[in-house]
Amino acid sequence: MRAKNRNKSVVVLPQNSLADRIFRPLNSYEGESLLHLLSSIQREIKSARLADQSLPHKIWLKQQFSIGVNDVTRVLERMPAVHGSISSPLQKATYCSRNAKQPPLRLQAILIASDCNPRGLTKHLPILASSREVPVIFVKDKTGGSFKLGEIVNLKTAMAIGVKARGNSINKMISEILGGNDC
Repeated sequence: MRAKNRNKSVVVLPQNSLADRIFRPLNSYEGESLLHLLSSIQREIKSARLADQSLPHKIWLKQQFSIGVNDVTRVLERMPAVHGSISSPLQKATYCSRNAKQPPLRLQAILIASDCNPRGLTKHLPILASSREVPVIFVKDKTGGSFKLGEIVNLKTAMAIGVKARGNSINKMISEILGGNDC
């Protein structure tokens, strides 16, 4: 709905708009809760890694996580959109022709550093995640959430990390954090 006000167009959104639901950080961790979250994730990564040492550590991490804004975006775009969301026929045709043999990879959750600069680098991720019904966890820290996320995957910084749904102990722990969502 548009309302004219002094020769300028103003867009008036309804009270419960999609933008309000997307950008309201419900799963936001900082301070002591952030430290507890990250230490529990690191503990589960170590225990899952001890159970499966068949691959080099770096390759194993890439199988468990989607690391970086570009990789998380790529995986989200390849996931099928949920009923009621906007998806183009071209996207469906591309998916069918390229990945006819494999089912699409699913992300269980996305961890996003809320301190990234410029903010536009990760601004699209919550919108894309909501269209695929993937929960988003925002990480806030005074010293830098991107540094904390980087520690999880043995990198200096990481602005976004997607947890791939593989049905392992890492996924079980993330589903407990999210409140019992399926992995």
